[in-house]
Amino acid sequence: MNKPKVLFVSQEIDPYLNTSPLAFLDKELPQYTQEHGKEIRIFMPRFGNVNERRNQLHEVIRLSGLNIVIDNQDHPLIIKVASIPAVRMQIYFIDNEDYFTEKLDVTDSNGSLIQDNDERMMFFTRGVLETIKKLAWKPDIIHCSGWFSMLVPFYVKRTEFRNNPFFMESKLALTLYNDDFGEMLATNMAKKMKADGGTQKDWRFYKEPTYLNIMKAAINYSDAVILASDKVNPELIDFAKQNNKDIVEYTPDNKEFCEKINEYYDSIIEIEED
Repeated sequence: MNKPKVLFVSQEIDPYLNTSPLAFLDKELPQYTQEHGKEIRIFMPRFGNVNERRNQLHEVIRLSGLNIVIDNQDHPLIIKVASIPAVRMQIYFIDNEDYFTEKLDVTDSNGSLIQDNDERMMFFTRGVLETIKKLAWKPDIIHCSGWFSMLVPFYVKRTEFRNNPFFMESKLALTLYNDDFGEMLATNMAKKMKADGGTQKDWRFYKEPTYLNIMKAAINYSDAVILASDKVNPELIDFAKQNNKDIVEYTPDNKEFCEKINEYYDSIIEIEED
């Protein structure tokens, strides 16, 4: 029997970056999932404040080298990996010298959103999906966590990736958390994304790229939302309900929560016989 495959796309994972409780859940959930009979792959951005030396990141030459075009500019894709030996997990990092050099994550030293976060998100998303193609690894479920990962559903469902055999049958789940930001991403974000696919109906979400609009777009293209806080914006929960998305309710105990999420995974994965 083939093991079910779950792809985790996370904004931050402990111990590499832990600015919120989400980083700890995003370590424990893949670990629990792997220990309970599933094959996993984990991706996060190689933000500049991830300490490469201390965490022993190293480049994977065979996966690096592809150029990703964002707003008519080529940006080389660099893939790095690191391991958490205690839990036998390998983490893939998406890196690029144009987007992830400064020792920051999604905000600057004043706490404001970094100006080119829209392009960084696009690069991260495309980088993950292109790397999965190179790995020839077909995920049954793609689970996105943190707003920086929330372009994945659009790219999987509304661009050329939707016709790729590695993603055509993938189910999409999102972790919703209380990570609202009050600013707006670049106002020309929709224009940049048009080069990758979609329609006017899709781009409407990104014409005013607020936190709520970006998250609503992600929910729109997904199958389920995982509520990872009791303070998730109620407008997003209502949007998910109105669009008939599966909802996994929040449980404060991480172990119980991981168990509940995996029970949901099992309910939507079709296990194929060898």
